[in-house]
Amino acid sequence: PRSTPLYSSAASDVYKRQIQHSSAFRRRRLLNWLPLGLTYAFLYMARYNIVAFKDVGGLSQQEFGNIDAIGSLVYGVSFLINGPLTDRWGGRVTILLAAGGALTVNTIIGVLIATGNMGSSPVVSLGALYALNMYFQSFGAVSIVKVNSGWFHLRERGVFGGIFGILISLGLYFAFDWGLRIGLALAPQWLFFIPAAILGLFWVLSFIWVRDHPSHAGFADFDAGDASSGDTGPRLDAATIIKRMLSNKIILIIAVIELCSGFLRQGILKWYRDFAKGVGIGDSFVYSHWGMVSCIAGITGGVFAGLISDHLFQSRRGPVSSVLYGVMVAGALAILAFLGYAGMVSWIIAFMAMAIIGVHGMLSGVASQDFGGKRNAGTATGIIDGFVYLGTALQAVVYGNFLPEKGSAAAKDPGNWIAWPGAMLPVAIIGMFFALKIWNARAGKHVAPAAKA
Repeated sequence: PRSTPLYSSAASDVYKRQIQHSSAFRRRRLLNWLPLGLTYAFLYMARYNIVAFKDVGGLSQQEFGNIDAIGSLVYGVSFLINGPLTDRWGGRVTILLAAGGALTVNTIIGVLIATGNMGSSPVVSLGALYALNMYFQSFGAVSIVKVNSGWFHLRERGVFGGIFGILISLGLYFAFDWGLRIGLALAPQWLFFIPAAILGLFWVLSFIWVRDHPSHAGFADFDAGDASSGDTGPRLDAATIIKRMLSNKIILIIAVIELCSGFLRQGILKWYRDFAKGVGIGDSFVYSHWGMVSCIAGITGGVFAGLISDHLFQSRRGPVSSVLYGVMVAGALAILAFLGYAGMVSWIIAFMAMAIIGVHGMLSGVASQDFGGKRNAGTATGIIDGFVYLGTALQAVVYGNFLPEKGSAAAKDPGNWIAWPGAMLPVAIIGMFFALKIWNARAGKHVAPAAKA
């Protein structure tokens, strides 16, 4: 696609003309995405509680790495099934499947922990149940993208992606800060019972309020101006859609970038506390409030990325991703330079979390809608997020086997943690290289105006 100016008054006028929703429509849309977003936030809590279980001594580092790798692989592969199913059934049905399945599996895990019936190896029993949990969880992301692709025009998805990122970032706060406090104050089974109960509540709220299209809530549907704009032909079978997606150069590049994002995002979120506790700063502010710090980082990254994507780069996602990957490269180099200064590393890591969560929101949450189109948003998101969790599985294996065991004498020496930033650096460089290749990429040949709603 040809290059376009970064900003112009004419572009601003076009943008304003394309977004002409009524106040009644915006109010109903709020009732649609708010319960949907909070359901996904609490799905995070019901997914990352395995990290809190590790942090309170329920799992060794290697056991956690193996369980996380199994679950991440299942999550990633499941997208090839669940993405097309979401396009066919709609996001409302599949977010209910995600919440219902996750709350059921979390309840079972809680019962096994409470009764001590996990068998001789927690890797086998918890690994199987966590994998089942991750299968249902994989409906969550594609459901959000699928539902919102019908309610938001391409020209407003970047800004909304930032707002929606706030809700997702709240999930990190619930998972890490609430999870740690639940684990310290109550028996470990409550790490699973409490998220299950909350998901039960939000299953009901999503059932009441979430609708796939504006027309299902009494408003007119509109052309979202994305890759499926004007496509009114019969729906293709899933295999054909996946084949077309995998032959789309832009989607493949985004998938590779997101593989790097999966490695980096989870390498930061899941291993920072092990580093901090190991080197003796387990009482620091960032360690004690890692969920809140991650939440603020996610909000900052998401809002920053969304605003400049829509308003500065005219809804192109590549430039924002390139800038934020540059932050990741600089951050990995800074950690290598200051590895012996753990307090400084904590704040560098927080800044890197802001960057990588911003990239993830732009590409998995927004670009997947743009380039997949409203009709195939679930499949496109499934392919891209599948690569995210391939990267997540890779980091689980690498860090689970090469970082020092928590509580060991080796963990006290910052020098023994060099593999942590050392693995991040080449992955960040690869991600930035591919992000630069889609600097000028835009969905479709034109951006169609949105009808009044």
